[in-house]
Amino acid sequence: MADGAVQFLLDKLTTILYQQASLLGDAHDEIVEIKHELESMKSFLADAERTKHRSELVETWVRQVREVANEVEDVIDEFMHYKDARRDRKGFKHFVQDVIDGPKHVSSRHRISSKLRRIKEKVCEVSDRSKRYAFERSVDEGRRRRPPDDWWQHHGESSMFDGGDEIVGMEEDKSKLLARLTGADPRRTLISVVGMGGLGKTTLVTKIYNEQAIQGFDCCAWISVSRIYESDIEELLRSMIREFFKAEKVMVPSNLGSMDYRHLVGMLIEVLRLKRYFVVLDDVWSIDLWIRIRGAFPDNGRGSRILFTTRNETVANSVGPGSHVHRLEPLKEDDAWSLFCKKAFWTDPDRNCPSELESSARFILKKCEGLPLAIVAIGGLMCSRNKLAVEWKKVCDSLNWQLSNNPMLERVKGILLLSYNDLPYNLKQCFLYCCVFRDGYPIKRKKLIRLWVAEGFVLEQKGMTLEEVAEDYLTELIYRSMIHVTETSDVGRAKTFRLHDVMRELAMTTSQKENSCAEFDGRDSRLEERIQRLSVYHRGENIQISKKTLHHLRSLFVFQIDECFSFSLSAMASKFRLLRVLDLQGVNIETVPGTLVNLFNLRYLNLRETKIRELPKSMETLRNLQTLDLRNTGVKKLHKDLSNMQKLRHLFLGCSKNHNSDSPGFCHGFPVPVGIGRLRDLQTLTCIEANEQLIQQLSTLTDLRRLDITNLTPVCGQKLCTSIQKMTNLCRLSVTASEDQELTLDDLAIPPLFLQKLTLIGVLKRLPPWLELLDSLTHLYLGSSRIRDDPLSPLQNLPALVFLELNKAHEGKTLCFKKHGFPKLVRLKLRELVALESVRLEEGTLQCIKDLHLINCPELKVLPQGIENLISLQKLNLETMPDEIVQRLQADIAEKHSSTAQRISKILRVF
Repeated sequence: MADGAVQFLLDKLTTILYQQASLLGDAHDEIVEIKHELESMKSFLADAERTKHRSELVETWVRQVREVANEVEDVIDEFMHYKDARRDRKGFKHFVQDVIDGPKHVSSRHRISSKLRRIKEKVCEVSDRSKRYAFERSVDEGRRRRPPDDWWQHHGESSMFDGGDEIVGMEEDKSKLLARLTGADPRRTLISVVGMGGLGKTTLVTKIYNEQAIQGFDCCAWISVSRIYESDIEELLRSMIREFFKAEKVMVPSNLGSMDYRHLVGMLIEVLRLKRYFVVLDDVWSIDLWIRIRGAFPDNGRGSRILFTTRNETVANSVGPGSHVHRLEPLKEDDAWSLFCKKAFWTDPDRNCPSELESSARFILKKCEGLPLAIVAIGGLMCSRNKLAVEWKKVCDSLNWQLSNNPMLERVKGILLLSYNDLPYNLKQCFLYCCVFRDGYPIKRKKLIRLWVAEGFVLEQKGMTLEEVAEDYLTELIYRSMIHVTETSDVGRAKTFRLHDVMRELAMTTSQKENSCAEFDGRDSRLEERIQRLSVYHRGENIQISKKTLHHLRSLFVFQIDECFSFSLSAMASKFRLLRVLDLQGVNIETVPGTLVNLFNLRYLNLRETKIRELPKSMETLRNLQTLDLRNTGVKKLHKDLSNMQKLRHLFLGCSKNHNSDSPGFCHGFPVPVGIGRLRDLQTLTCIEANEQLIQQLSTLTDLRRLDITNLTPVCGQKLCTSIQKMTNLCRLSVTASEDQELTLDDLAIPPLFLQKLTLIGVLKRLPPWLELLDSLTHLYLGSSRIRDDPLSPLQNLPALVFLELNKAHEGKTLCFKKHGFPKLVRLKLRELVALESVRLEEGTLQCIKDLHLINCPELKVLPQGIENLISLQKLNLETMPDEIVQRLQADIAEKHSSTAQRISKILRVF
């Protein structure tokens, strides 16, 4: 990924040259020269990266390029910081101070200029080295020696399974695909089998292709697409023609090799127009492949079938009308165990695992996470080992090393890394960055996006925020099966992710080789000095990291493993110089050292859930800070100079009263200093305490996407409405009134059109009339509203609403969900409605409901009338409810034995 490091730096230099040329002064020409040399080096690197078997000489040079690119970035950052700081020093006071500090400034200028000259010379020297040692010849020789690009995929994935073995755990997938292929539909049908590398897509499709059940086709063809054919469509078409002609025992035209695209498509149409054909296109990577070849496959009404295999869900979804997507999942635990034992203990007649080896075998299997490729390969590795517990334990203890270095597992590595190698350089950086999170740690979507932005991985796109571009990056990695979604929101949006264990180990190996990311727990003293990102797993030991390592570090993550010990940041902070990201969430620290304010490069500071009570003075010197997270800390106020942190994008404040509650809005307010209205880049501002001056300043924060405001008085309500009307991009809004006071928000004539989540906590005489206009609203929480009239009628037609919670929000005795109301609602919570006696569900209401929660409604003695009509209901929670409602339900089930009663009994949860 050295070409990625260079491209990242080139993008940065281009931005500096275009946007901040006035700051460069005499250094302009030197930076331009560095940029030109890096462009030449990148061209060579792009060629070298495509060479699978590079010489040791080229490998050494690639490593040097990566190191010099990182050094250039360090010097440029330091140079721009010095210039930027000097530019803002105005006024007589600063003039006097500059005279006093004159010798120091001369020394700093001289030092940075010297570094810039030295780094320019070093760049030129590394560039000349490729010519001096004739690297071009080494690359050409490596290219001649390398195998075809698809060698790993098809030599690896197919050969990992013995042809005589029945596939394990894929019988249901096989049946579904066969049903699609052999169905009576006369239309041409396209089927995509999608999943990460190593799931057995090719193996499954091979089995199906050879089944007698599909021999009803007039002609069949199997094409392994891969990179070669995707870049040469004409050769792919020729291969198909050869396959069809070979099956029919017809002589291939002698001029086939000279035919152009038009003639090749015409020939295929002529061959297939009167036939029922079946074509497999295995290992498709490009989304435009089908667009370029679909004209060759006539839809002749004879029930023809075309089957794709791909790792990229975008490819699967881009085929268009008349297509089906079949997602292949990892093996279930029992099937994975069966496959592992079949390979690891094949010499045993029963293929059983000895009891003394079972714990090690289960550990290995857990690492494979249902990936057939890894299970078979590691099973084969263990088969070659002595069946001694001590030998198997050795492998378990070194499994991470085995995955990356053992020749017997080289095929696993090669097949999985095909997906990584296919990524563009910016996505490679984003993917490897996931390694900073410890194994098993849930990676949150919004946090990861903010980190990518802070690291500078995200390229600007016109009309989009950096966070929106990063969201697209994340979606691309999901669709490419590089990362897996572990939790989704009510609207089906990804919330948390993780890497597959095997893929994570390979990614970590690549990261360490690239000096990108490393893990450290103090037990292994070996740590590369130029590592850029470090994850420390703190178990209470005194972590010792060398000064040189800290000096070059760009990101530091500390994960508290043992809560009984505290972590000392002071010993490290003074040694940081270029740190961009500091994440100490949940770490047992009580103070932040004053030297932290000297980190001019800091973009991201996460102190959430620590024990700190105050921030260092002069925090405004962190001029590049984008994200500051102080949630659930002891910090009570911010310094008045906060407004000087002009690049701040996300400011998280406040302290939740109940960390475990999944309901929004429980948050203590936080006073913010005067001048916050100057932070024009601010997108997130949470749990701030309302006052008149603050409310007026909010009108200038037109880029806000999220606003949480507390202690709102009726006097401030009208002014808040005026400010909110200017926040046209607002997606999330939470407003909490002062205790027992009324929320006055009726004056919001034009609400934000893209508002998705809304929390209103406070007394409401009636629902604000603008609520009915929120067509994009997905989540609504009403707390302490005490509404006497029907609160449901104004809400029932909201087209996107998936979550609704009424908490002390209604003082009436009945609630009626009318026919066709709430068409998309998935989760409904009725909490502490103390007067509620009955709930009526008309037929046709709540058609998508999955979760229904009835919580502490003491007068509600019976189940909602019409609950049997909620056919999509999956969970019924009764929490702190009268015993009568549970007893009535049990009696109903015992008496009627109806299918509805039985179904409700299965989904019931009583707390």
